[in-house]
Amino acid sequence: MKNITKRILSFSMFVILFGGCKKWAEETTNIYKYTPPPAVAISDAAPLCGSIKGTMLTGKTYTIGCDVIINKGDTVILQPGVTINVTNQAGIVVRGVLISLGTQAQPNWITVAGVTKTDSPGVDPANDPAYKGLWKGIYCDTSCTLLSLKWTHVEFAGAALGATLAPSLGQKAGTNFSILFQNPNGYFVMEDSWLYGGIDDPIRISNGKIAIFRNTFEKGGLNGGDCINCKGGTVGDMAYNFFIGMATNGQKASNKGQPTGAAQTNIVMYNNTFVDCGYRQIQTGRGANINYEEGARGKFYNNVAINCKFGYRVVNTPAADTANLFYGYNYQWADSVSLANQFYPTGYITKPQPTDIPNPSTYLPANYTLGQIYDGTNAVQKFNPLFINFPLPLPAGLNLRDISAVANFNFRLQSGSPLIGKGYTGLNLAPLMTVPQDNIYGVTEYTLPGADLGCYQINGKGNQH
Repeated sequence: MKNITKRILSFSMFVILFGGCKKWAEETTNIYKYTPPPAVAISDAAPLCGSIKGTMLTGKTYTIGCDVIINKGDTVILQPGVTINVTNQAGIVVRGVLISLGTQAQPNWITVAGVTKTDSPGVDPANDPAYKGLWKGIYCDTSCTLLSLKWTHVEFAGAALGATLAPSLGQKAGTNFSILFQNPNGYFVMEDSWLYGGIDDPIRISNGKIAIFRNTFEKGGLNGGDCINCKGGTVGDMAYNFFIGMATNGQKASNKGQPTGAAQTNIVMYNNTFVDCGYRQIQTGRGANINYEEGARGKFYNNVAINCKFGYRVVNTPAADTANLFYGYNYQWADSVSLANQFYPTGYITKPQPTDIPNPSTYLPANYTLGQIYDGTNAVQKFNPLFINFPLPLPAGLNLRDISAVANFNFRLQSGSPLIGKGYTGLNLAPLMTVPQDNIYGVTEYTLPGADLGCYQINGKGNQH
């Protein structure tokens, strides 16, 4: 009864936050067919600078000419099919609310016009526009109550925040994230969206309530950075996301920097897929897919890691909250023995689980102790996942670091894949659901744990990209 009461109170607070939009609570149509009418249309006649609020209209292209600010108490809504072209290394500062309501048929774009992607394998990162930081990104202040990105492309961000803007956001001048969220009582929703490129952490969540579902992340971080880096006070779910070519981890949970009174970092991660991650990180021994450390708790199940530099990583110094960290049913593929030797990374405390694939008993010594060196020869190239279109092992002439974008690959499963039916869907694994569910102002869908490993499900659920 107490849990139900807490849910009701939490939802009531959410309604109060957005009480001016009374109609949303009564709507039964879904986001794929309905978006709210504009209260005040934002003009596309001239580049936007300074304070903005209102609605960007379907089919229109807007230009940002200098830093724009959504003030506390104000809201900007993007209807489906909006393009925002950012110039002059400007950024979007959110002190109020930003909602991007792209759809599958009409996604939204926040990008830089005229930039050609270089997604062929083997492109030198030094010459790749993905890592040039062509605009600042989306920076949410501690007063931002909601950032919601649905079916939205965010590209080429990561320019340094700068000495003028940084202090007002509690950041350093050299900060160069692509998205920052930092309100422990606020909500960050990212669904069915794309994030391309970045310099440091593409997404830094200093604290807050989150729901990150069914997204695609490419080329995250130049020489370091974790794609989704959750710090102290972050609570929520990450599921059905696809990561390729991350500099370091795809998803990281840490309780570092927990604000006074904020919740302990608690992240549930399931049915995510990681491909060729960890190869641009300049520090040794860092992670490459999932990482729990420094007092963070949570769960990670049903994940797939393909040719990642390191396996799933549970850190002992500073230690994750291992008493409240649960995991299993995770899959890994290694082209070579050097990668298989890091399925359970040397020097860390990730516990082998009998439900993992390949079964650790087939290659770990009988007296294995956590973090020790072992011979992973028997785990090399076992149980090919049978993606529809992705070569395993990697063809001669390419390095694993050369694959950093989806390009023309197709990571859905063939009917004979050994990943089908191997997922855990029991009662011990469920999303935390810290963000209220709503088609416009909350989570459109909490996709529950899937029977197949990874972000693509043979029944068509999960990641839709």
